[in-house]
Amino acid sequence: MTADLHPIRRALLSVSDKTGLIELAQALAARGVELLSTGGTARAMREAGLTVKDVADVTGFPEMMDGRVKTLHPAVHGGLLALRDNEAHMGAATAHGIPEIDLLVVNLYPFEDALARGAAYDEMIENIDIGGPAMIRAAAKNHRFVNVVVDVEDYAPLLAELEAHDGQTSYTFRQRLAQVAYARTGAYDAAVSGWMADAIGETAPRRRVVAGKLAQTLRYGENPHQQAAFYTDGTDRPGISTAQQLQGKELSYNNINDTDAAFELVSEFLPIDGPACAIIKHANPCGVARASTLKEAYTRAFDCDRTSAFGGIVALNTILDAETAAEIAKIFTEVVIAPGADQGARDIFAAKKNLRLLVAPGLANPAAGGLAFKQVSGGLLVQDKDNGRVAADDLKVVTKRTPSDAEMADLVFAWKVAKHVKSNAIVYVKDGATVGVGAGQMSRVDSSTIAALKAGRMAREMGLDETPAKGSVVASDAFFPFADGLLAAAEAGATAVIQPGGSMRDDEVIAAADEAGLAMVFTGMRHFRH
Repeated sequence: MTADLHPIRRALLSVSDKTGLIELAQALAARGVELLSTGGTARAMREAGLTVKDVADVTGFPEMMDGRVKTLHPAVHGGLLALRDNEAHMGAATAHGIPEIDLLVVNLYPFEDALARGAAYDEMIENIDIGGPAMIRAAAKNHRFVNVVVDVEDYAPLLAELEAHDGQTSYTFRQRLAQVAYARTGAYDAAVSGWMADAIGETAPRRRVVAGKLAQTLRYGENPHQQAAFYTDGTDRPGISTAQQLQGKELSYNNINDTDAAFELVSEFLPIDGPACAIIKHANPCGVARASTLKEAYTRAFDCDRTSAFGGIVALNTILDAETAAEIAKIFTEVVIAPGADQGARDIFAAKKNLRLLVAPGLANPAAGGLAFKQVSGGLLVQDKDNGRVAADDLKVVTKRTPSDAEMADLVFAWKVAKHVKSNAIVYVKDGATVGVGAGQMSRVDSSTIAALKAGRMAREMGLDETPAKGSVVASDAFFPFADGLLAAAEAGATAVIQPGGSMRDDEVIAAADEAGLAMVFTGMRHFRH
């Protein structure tokens, strides 16, 4: 036995999730490991024919207070914390009849599950584990001698380690288990504190803790010299974290970021209102459309900016069919994500080995709440997700001319798209499809000009006699501080405008719109996206 190898002679198992429990316990018992346990875990092992010693027999106290008190005892924590090479520690353990515990297997009360199903306050309180985290932290602190397992996925590695070292584990293995254990209790406490802040209406708690679970180690980040990984937050929101990848290469950091942007945008459009498609490049929409068929929605979105669509991300709001898949397959596309894909579509994409096809469990709810985080030097900015939405009835007409019904429908469509375009954002829409998008410029006038230039370029590429921006509507994510941005839109051919309003020069802008014959509506809401 080398210095860093230590045998497992006694194990304490106390788990809420019984997955793999019996197989693990049987493997340990076969190696002569003494099994200690509590409550339902002990009962499950005994029913499987295993010999189990109750923790109550070790502590000399029965489980009490509805199971709230069972492992909070020196006989347990002493067995976990005693330093095996410290004579005083071991002398105290012998004097007080405290058995060494070499392995702790604990997974905590299912607090996160109760949270996900919206359990009532009192039930949430009862799902807060006390003894489990205390034992985990004790065992992890003493990882020089003690193994602590908190995840079912570590059962197999534990048994493989024991097989490799003849019933012993290495120090590096115990270190890894300890790190996982501390991360688990940290994530658990983050869930509890986050829930309680919401429950008592604390919007800005003194300490905010966030946690995630590794979903994928990535080849690199935004650039090859950056290391990266993808973590999920435990929520069941349909989208990139809950989607199933049916084919294609492993998703990259940029793929994940852009696919999330695409799916969140297309989720603004309910299938009941018709098929919709969003094409994203570098986290910005380069084409969005709604139509009577999914194929038409894709082709109309593609026609907004064919150049940028090459190598882009395609998101769809209905099940992908073979006809649409055949159209998408005509150019190189990085990722396609949809609520589903029929067999014909899957067969067509099978010939495109590098194309990633993802199916999500439904659409994301754009009106759902939640928090958004942004890292800054030395801290985090935390805000509510931008779930603001407007309908036609919410809009205030501020010009002499009222938008037509067709213009109003396009204005609402354009506003939904503008919400997902980097500021400053200008979006031209005609007949339910974007025809020009200007994103991320320091000047709103520049965004308007770029969107118009893109529309003109597509007109030339498609052999059209005039720019599709003529007769379009335009959305601005924030107010026009001066009339120049509005006039640039009018010059491009827009006939109606949707914007938040609220500028000191609103009267000047409204007057300019009237003089140009534009219809304009105010939303009273802006959509900055930085």
